[in-house]
Amino acid sequence: MAKALYGHIGGPSAEHAHQVALLRRRIRDLENEVLRLKAENDGLLARLGETANDGELAELLESASR
Repeated sequence: MAKALYGHIGGPSAEHAHQVALLRRRIRDLENEVLRLKAENDGLLARLGETANDGELAELLESASR
């Protein structure tokens, strides 16, 4: 029934399809940014681990998580 009503009313408009495409592109861009930031964060944590002793590292990580 829903398919029949949807087909009767008409499918998505060209504007709606364009907006969906823009939103999907934005989501993809944001997902890529999250991956980039995670990689950058991992690198910073690794460098921090190389320069700080265990006690300092635990303290720094604790303060960073607040």
